[in-house]
Amino acid sequence: MKNSTKPIKFNENFKEVNGKSVETINPPIYSGSTVLFESFDDLSMANTGKYQGVCYGTDRLPTQRAFEEALRELEGAFMTRAFQSGISAISNALMAFTQSGDHILVCDNVYGPTARFCTKILSRYSIEVTYFPAAIGAEIKNYIQTNTKVIFLESPGSNTFEIQDIPAVTRIAQEHEIVTILDNTWATPLYLHPFDLGIDISIQSVTKYISGHSDLLLGTVSVNQRYAEHFEDYYRSMEIYASAQDCYLALRGLKTLHVRLKQHEQSALKIAQWLKSMPLVEQVIHPALDEHPQHDLWQRDFSGSSGLFAFTLKKEYSNQELAKFIDALQLFAIGYSWGGFKSLITAGKYRRNTDSEYTDKTIIRLNIGLEDSEDLIQDLTQGLDNLSLDNPASISID
Repeated sequence: MKNSTKPIKFNENFKEVNGKSVETINPPIYSGSTVLFESFDDLSMANTGKYQGVCYGTDRLPTQRAFEEALRELEGAFMTRAFQSGISAISNALMAFTQSGDHILVCDNVYGPTARFCTKILSRYSIEVTYFPAAIGAEIKNYIQTNTKVIFLESPGSNTFEIQDIPAVTRIAQEHEIVTILDNTWATPLYLHPFDLGIDISIQSVTKYISGHSDLLLGTVSVNQRYAEHFEDYYRSMEIYASAQDCYLALRGLKTLHVRLKQHEQSALKIAQWLKSMPLVEQVIHPALDEHPQHDLWQRDFSGSSGLFAFTLKKEYSNQELAKFIDALQLFAIGYSWGGFKSLITAGKYRRNTDSEYTDKTIIRLNIGLEDSEDLIQDLTQGLDNLSLDNPASISID
């Protein structure tokens, strides 16, 4: 055999060494396009759709399958599938259960890219979108049309933190045979169990708490038994797959989620309580606080809270004035996303399609990371010291 052929022919993967299997705590990273068959019979079965193994790199390689199964078990779902990002999971879940001529209902406090996808993309395919108030309950029945196929919830929303009465919505949806989808990223499967509340599909932006380190993009769709076959057929037809490296990191993050989330929760609650005493602060928006408008729903449905919340100031400041506060922070970085170990801050006004108590108010959102809470309080203190009650103005974002 020629030397040019030898390295190509070599196929030893060292799953066994001297007759002993090699097993690490975390699964190996499988990355590839071509998956080899053991025989022509296997290839023939693959050609007719009867092969039970993995046929190709888009057919969910073992690292992806390991992560999906671990999250499926935590979610209490019938099936979980991974996507390249959170918004990919959301958009594909919506496309899987809609077609031209359908109508969907979307909660008005959803993640901005979710709303943009519905408004700018789904509408091109003659799918009608109606936004309903963010604190909806049984009154969802007033928005249902004969062609309504999906109700999309986000509870709480990740900017203004309204909570929906999920069981009230799902009861009505089931009566009308409408699919319910919930973005459950804020609470994670640890602090909210959507399937116990009647939800059909649970979305996770794995990019956030499950990853925990702000170093990957990944999303998941977990489905109940009723809709699993339909969604699996869609997933396979689209040949969707997720990065093996990202699935590996997500699986690693999943193993420490309960420890990290508990610390995020404790620090966020401490800082939220402290902010309530600050003279410049008008309102702290945190579902676990007694004064939150839907605190009773949070107590009933959730078993904990995470590290993301917001607050408003008594005055509206100009960009220049607000910059004196935000740019002075040493521990809070300025950046989108959340759920990682690093504390983050964003600020802006959020447009709504329905009435909102936060209309024209600047929402300052904090992602409380894993730094010491006292250090974070000191950082916010010195930042707020740069503001006064003068010079009202405004700042806005999409």
